[in-house]
Amino acid sequence: MNELLDYQYVVCELCGENYALKINEVFEIIKFKKITYLHNSKSYLEGIINLRGKIVPVINIHRRLGLGDYSNTKSTRIIILNFNDELIGVVVDRVIQVTKFVDIQPTPETVDEIDGNYFEGIGITQNDEVIAIMKIDRLLYAEY
Repeated sequence: MNELLDYQYVVCELCGENYALKINEVFEIIKFKKITYLHNSKSYLEGIINLRGKIVPVINIHRRLGLGDYSNTKSTRIIILNFNDELIGVVVDRVIQVTKFVDIQPTPETVDEIDGNYFEGIGITQNDEVIAIMKIDRLLYAEY
C-alpha cells in the first residue's frame, strides 16, 4: 500500500460518495457531452463520444458498481482515462479536487455495499476524510 502514497488522486463524486482515481491514469476531464448509444453492448457501456476526432467508449460507472444511475447536471463530467494506451471515459457526478493521501489502508470486503475488488485501498486525507481508491482495470474490463 505504501507505493500508493506516492500518487496524487482525482477525487470525484458518485451518488453522494467520494471516490479517487490515480491522477496518472487520468488523461483529461471534460464537461458532459452527448453520448451515442451502442446497441447490443455491455449493460455498463453508456456508449461512445467523439473526442477531437477519436472515438472513445464511455462507461457508466454508476451502473458498473450497482449504484443509482446518474442524472446529467451542470456538474456532471466525463473523466477520460488512459489505460493500456486506450482512452476510456467514465461518467461521474462531479469532480471535487486533486489530493494526496497521508495513509492508505487495505480495502475491506465491501465499500459502501460495493464489492471491495473494485478498489485498491482506502485513502485517508489530512482532514481524516476516508476515500475509496478505484482499481480501474477491474472497473473497465473484469466480469465480476
